[in-house]
Amino acid sequence: MKEIQINSTIQVYDSVQELPKNVQELMEKAVEARKKAYAPYSKFQVGAALMLANGEAVSGNNQENAAYPSGLCAERVAVFYAGAHYPGETVEMMAISATSLDKPVTTPVPPCGACRQAIAEYEIKQEKPIALYFMGEKGAVYKTNSLKDLLPLIFDGSML
Repeated sequence: MKEIQINSTIQVYDSVQELPKNVQELMEKAVEARKKAYAPYSKFQVGAALMLANGEAVSGNNQENAAYPSGLCAERVAVFYAGAHYPGETVEMMAISATSLDKPVTTPVPPCGACRQAIAEYEIKQEKPIALYFMGEKGAVYKTNSLKDLLPLIFDGSML
């Protein structure tokens, strides 16, 4: 038997104000998108904003449905929008903000498993990592340099 150790690095900022100005602006777009989320069932609102290499910023928010699997998370809404409207354009970074209408969310909320897989697909396709910044409604912001920091053993098309 052999053991493999996998390490991830996450940078922690105490608040949005510690982020570089361009990331603060992107996080504000994520917060604005979050406020427009359609989440009548979970009351958990998420917004995501992407910065593309061409300088365009696109955003998305979670869209729920009474048939739960039919909804989409904010991260996938944003990344699929970018893929549909800016094909071939590189995603440089993603900012994510989440809140609940039922309780304060003060710890950083990372992408769910399905969103991690979708973001991984774009990292692989563009052959370049996507920096991820994520937070709750306030408080600390976590940053990873790549989706691989959150999902180190990526399943991709090469395995099919």
